[in-house]
Amino acid sequence: MEFRDLKTQYQTYKSEIDHAIQNVLTNANFIGGNEVKELEQQLSEYVGVKHCITCANGTEAMTLVLMAWGVKEGDAIFLPDFTFFSTGEVVSFNGATPIFVDVDRNTFNLDVVKLEEAVKQTIEEGKLTPKVIIPVDLFGLPANYPEIQKVADKYNLLVLEDGAQGFGGVIEGKRACSFGNASTTSFFPAKPLGCYGDGGAIFTNDDKLAELLNSLKVHGKGNNKYDNVRIGVNSRLDTIQAAILKVKLEAFIKHEVDDVNRVARLYDEKLKGVVETPFIPEGYASSFAQYTIKLNNNEERNNLQAKLKEENIPSMIYYVMPMHEQEAFSDLKSNHKNFQITKELSQTVLSLPMHPYLTEQEIDQVCSVIMEYFN
Repeated sequence: MEFRDLKTQYQTYKSEIDHAIQNVLTNANFIGGNEVKELEQQLSEYVGVKHCITCANGTEAMTLVLMAWGVKEGDAIFLPDFTFFSTGEVVSFNGATPIFVDVDRNTFNLDVVKLEEAVKQTIEEGKLTPKVIIPVDLFGLPANYPEIQKVADKYNLLVLEDGAQGFGGVIEGKRACSFGNASTTSFFPAKPLGCYGDGGAIFTNDDKLAELLNSLKVHGKGNNKYDNVRIGVNSRLDTIQAAILKVKLEAFIKHEVDDVNRVARLYDEKLKGVVETPFIPEGYASSFAQYTIKLNNNEERNNLQAKLKEENIPSMIYYVMPMHEQEAFSDLKSNHKNFQITKELSQTVLSLPMHPYLTEQEIDQVCSVIMEYFN
């Protein structure tokens, strides 16, 4: 059994993917080929924004936006404590200070009440200037953008949606990666929409920001790549990856989002009353980058994971360590009492196999082992 079955996905679309790759090889247009622009157009239409700017990976997508916004030393950037390292890493990389905020226990996403408390505390301390909020769409579920935006408007902050895991999610008909002033996603192979290497994208309705990002991602180019008007980086999506993503985006839209939600419903039905299953608020839809259950304590979680492993069932723990406990952020001297929910989740969450090609027989197998463990 695969945790995220890229092999079956490839076999399902082998002829289309192979043909797309062969076209790039035949045309030998490996950087900036037509497939890149076509993909950007298709992605922007799907998400529902004016501009999509592809780049090398999801981490650099966030880095580029922060560069474009002039984020620097002395700026405070607010983000969830329960997430992957890169969300905080890009803040420090740009010289600013990450301010970690605890999350909501039900959704795993940024706690809006605690967010405002953190903003007010930062203003009162007067050492840093609040500038950006980076909510994360964890495990496929969009963060609470309607309420986050109210906080941003109240304190004149920019919002950068980290949609690396959320691509395909929805709030009241509005798709993930369309929230805030800009948003980013990752095409890492295991993401809801993944390529066969690294890749990322930025989404925005801001014409000037899009123009600046297209310059920054190619060495700060002006009219052409030999006319350099600012300091930038080298962060482009390869044409081969764009060609692969075009095929996979069609499958993603056609059935994959519906299929992961079908898998989630089956898990919910079979595990109801056995473990705590994912919570999806009314009006929201998840793209289920992960299907994450909660156990009662660390020992129970680890023992269940060991039991699953005995039956050759893969599982993963996202995340074993809160952001504020990472050694790279040890100089920030965070108050551990502020992150009680994150600390609890890091000790109790477990992610089960989840992908569009998971069969009901495989779901039954996973659930049977879990039920047997608790019985």
